[in-house]
Amino acid sequence: MLTLAITAILAYLLGAVPFGMVMARLFGLGDLRKVGSGNIGATNVLRTGNKPAAFLTLVLDSGKGAIAVLLARYLAGDTAAQVAGFAAFLGHCYPIYLGFKGGKGVATFLGTVLALAFPVGLAACATWAVVAAVFRISSLAALVAAALSPVVAWALGYGELSLLLIALAALIFLRHRANIARLRSGTEPRIGDKS
Repeated sequence: MLTLAITAILAYLLGAVPFGMVMARLFGLGDLRKVGSGNIGATNVLRTGNKPAAFLTLVLDSGKGAIAVLLARYLAGDTAAQVAGFAAFLGHCYPIYLGFKGGKGVATFLGTVLALAFPVGLAACATWAVVAAVFRISSLAALVAAALSPVVAWALGYGELSLLLIALAALIFLRHRANIARLRSGTEPRIGDKS
């Protein structure tokens, strides 16, 4: 239990690093919380028009989830890997460094799932990409990918991940409450729209 507790704390602190804010500062994009949706993730960085900064944010936000999982699995096993994935995701969504006001967790979710079970993560990424390409709405793509991931995990023989993926999907839906309202009203911004 002590090992799992330490794993959770360290993974949370890693997940809480706001790479979107870091990239915005490095590229001189201003305060992301005052741009577009006010979110600190890659989609909102893209709304500044700076594609390299958005790409780096995507890689780093997904990478922190994956690194937390892989390190925990290497050092303490599969249970610790799941704990680390959940904690890193929580860190991104509720970062201590920003007063617990963070991102919506999509990139971190994808990186976490890729590290936990690569085929499931690949399916989630593919789902996101297809929905995003068809509808050009990042939030819709994220919601569909998150909702399908527990089903895909079960279908591909990763049933032990289903409960974790259900919890992560529920948090993604919770973090996307405003997006869901805009989707229903037809006012959700499309990928590539600038602030």
